[in-house]
Amino acid sequence: MEKWKLLSSEYICKEPWATLRRDTCELPDGRINDHYYVLEYPDWVNMVGITAQNELLVIRQYRHGAGILSLEIPAGTMEPGENPQEAAIREMLEETGYQFEKIEEIATLYANPATSGNVTYTYLMTGGQKVQEQELDEHEEIDVFLIPLKEAKAMLLDNKFSQALHSSALFYAFNKLGLF
Repeated sequence: MEKWKLLSSEYICKEPWATLRRDTCELPDGRINDHYYVLEYPDWVNMVGITAQNELLVIRQYRHGAGILSLEIPAGTMEPGENPQEAAIREMLEETGYQFEKIEEIATLYANPATSGNVTYTYLMTGGQKVQEQELDEHEEIDVFLIPLKEAKAMLLDNKFSQALHSSALFYAFNKLGLF
C-alpha cells in the first residue's frame, strides 16, 4: 500500500478552533480525489494524574459540541513550539493546581487519523500534590475531584468517562499501574 500524493490544498475555514481544508489527492492507482476534507487541530496532551494518596485526579466540565457535562481527565492543547511534557505539566497545573513528582509518556494516539492529523500525547503523572489554585482560561469552568483508584477503575469499566481519548488514556495508565 502506498500513500496518496497531495496535489493541492485549499482552506475553507481557518480559525483557532476550527480549521478545515479541502485537499486534492492522487491515489496510487492514478484516480483523483478532489474533495478530501481535513480538520486541523493543534496537538493535545492528556494527563492521568495520581495523587500521593493514590487517588485519580478527575475533572468535570461542560462540552458544548456534545451538549454534556463530561467527566474527564485533565487535558489541553500544546502551544506552538512547546514540547509535549512541558505542555502536560503546564495544563495540569492550570486546570487543577496540582504538580507531580514523576511524569511518564504512556501513549501517543490520534483522535481520528481519517480526518485530522493532530497527535495526542498521553502521560501518567504520579505523586501529585496541590500547590496552587486553578488558573483557568477565560471560558473554562472546571470542577476538580479526587477518586480512589479502585472506584475510578469501576467507573471506567461502567462507561462513566465519555471522552474516547480519555478512556484510552485511563486504560493505558491503569494497565501500567497493574490494575488490569
